Amino acid sequence: MTELGLYLTKKSVNKAEISRRTGISKARLTQLSNNKSTKLTVDELYKIALSINVDPCELLSALGKHISLPTPSGQQ
Repeated sequence: MTELGLYLTKKSVNKAEISRRTGISKARLTQLSNNKSTKLTVDELYKIALSINVDPCELLSALGKHISLPTPSGQQ
């Protein structure tokens, strides 16, 4: 399960309702929730956040908490 899938499960949201509100297909939401190689677009993130009444920055922070910049060679 992806970070988005875990987040939506934790919030107990209905993917069919998200699909209806955002226009993102249920199949696409399933891909985004289950397939770690599927990339979430900024538009999708924003629409999903609005549809579940969450600040888009909060959702971005929750989904991107594992992302960091690489350490340049020779630096610690």
